Amino acid sequence: MPELKHQFVTTNGIRMHYVEQGSGPLVVLCHGWPESWYSYRHQVPALAAAGFRVVAPDQRGYGQTDKPDPIESYNILNLTGDIVGLVNRLGVDSAVIVGHDWGSPVAWHCALLRPDIFRAVALLSVPYVPRGSGRPTQVMKAMAGDNHHYTVYFQEPGRAERELEEDPRRSLAMILYSLSGDAPAAERWKHIFPKTKRFIESVTMPTRLPPWLSEADLDFFAGEFKRAGFRGGLNWYRNFDRNAELTPFLDGAKLRQPSIFAAGEHDVVRDMIPGGFEHIGMFMPNLKKKEIVVGAGHWIQQERPKRINELLIEFLQNLG
Repeated sequence: MPELKHQFVTTNGIRMHYVEQGSGPLVVLCHGWPESWYSYRHQVPALAAAGFRVVAPDQRGYGQTDKPDPIESYNILNLTGDIVGLVNRLGVDSAVIVGHDWGSPVAWHCALLRPDIFRAVALLSVPYVPRGSGRPTQVMKAMAGDNHHYTVYFQEPGRAERELEEDPRRSLAMILYSLSGDAPAAERWKHIFPKTKRFIESVTMPTRLPPWLSEADLDFFAGEFKRAGFRGGLNWYRNFDRNAELTPFLDGAKLRQPSIFAAGEHDVVRDMIPGGFEHIGMFMPNLKKKEIVVGAGHWIQQERPKRINELLIEFLQNLG
């Protein structure tokens, strides 16, 4: 099988880094926060071995990809345009797109806006729910009451960056552990936390890393954030309201491509989007499979790589 290749492409005005392996129908893997292409380290070789051309980019603001300075350049239309441009530069007419965490909205916007390119969608952790009517940050503030909602906390430029960049390796260890299924309930992260705490104080330092995250894995993630900083990724959150303003034409839109959804039983997103896991099929009429993986948390493709690989390969092979 061909080796993993590191490549660069110019797309939508930025220079994007991606890894590629295999040949066959194209599959694009979109990561979330605070991650990189490396979040799919188990999926890239498995899908390539199953007969697919697999591409996993560092998205805008991450890793070796460009990090434009303006906050507004991280809006959802630009994030979607980055992936459309990547696929076009790869010289193919169609692709299947997979998204985890923030990569999930990127994947579904690609599918909604360019159904001529994106023929099928797999969403991990974050379910597709059509846009709401309220201003997102105002809705989040109301949910949090006298507490912090983490997304609202992230709105102030520089605040979360200072906390996370004090010690990127420690910050990432805490986030990756606290949102995983390995953290006991008392240490599991809550997306709403007291105003007496900083964000970094809402996550817990593990006594040892969970079994799916090695010291070498953590070193890689930390190295990427030492290289890129946290600002680019946090700027995605600072576009919630702008994204709503840019997409009124998507009110009530249904995701009609063949699709699957998988998430961990203990994923905090379940609390953020009440009913989202249960009612996802209402908005994805061609949903082929939904699976809630027992014992897993938010980092589903890293925590349960074997099961997620099986689900993705089955889905891809059944597309024909």
